[in-house]
Amino acid sequence: MKYANIVSGRFIDRPNRFIAHVEIDGVMETVHVKNTGRCMELLLPEADVMLAVSDSPSRKTKYDLISVYKKNLGWVNIDSQAPNVVVKEWLMSGQQVFPNITTLKPEYVHGNSRVDFYLECGQRKIFIEVKGCTLEIDGIGYFPDAPTERGVKHLHELMKAVEDGYECYIAFVIAMPRVTKVLPNRVTHPEFGDVLDAAIKAGVKILCLPCSVRPDELAINLQND
Repeated sequence: MKYANIVSGRFIDRPNRFIAHVEIDGVMETVHVKNTGRCMELLLPEADVMLAVSDSPSRKTKYDLISVYKKNLGWVNIDSQAPNVVVKEWLMSGQQVFPNITTLKPEYVHGNSRVDFYLECGQRKIFIEVKGCTLEIDGIGYFPDAPTERGVKHLHELMKAVEDGYECYIAFVIAMPRVTKVLPNRVTHPEFGDVLDAAIKAGVKILCLPCSVRPDELAINLQND
């Protein structure tokens, strides 16, 4: 995915999960943060950031904070909507992990659950739940960066879908360069790690999707070059 209209800025602070103060062309602006995670190791004072200009004139905030530059790593995309967009683009690109897709449905309702993607490849009936990973420690990605009861719920739903005969994946979109592996963040949310272990034993598969990251662009790249 590529953002159409972006500007650069300098991060100042983050009063709450939803907004931040950013200096743009010498003026302090209140901007929308498109990620409710902590991002504490990313959103540091003076950090270089990129922002997308909103196309909604009625919005209170003119800008969306989409990426931040992390020293010794590079640009990290923190747009929480981006992982689903790039997974859809990747699935439609002719990739070989799920070849010959005949059906692709985002936000698919199964029972009382809503799964990010349902696809069919021949006789294969597949569910994919997408998670964006932005936390890096010593070259390894960790998820989540804040407790996620929603993430735990999604794992239980995938386990139930396996019992119903579906092929199920949890896909970690690694929205930062040169990171190819994701582990559960047991320090921040041990329950997620425990349920992930149970899900793997139940047949849920993990898919780590490294990305090429630029200030204005994010794309899945399994070679991560």
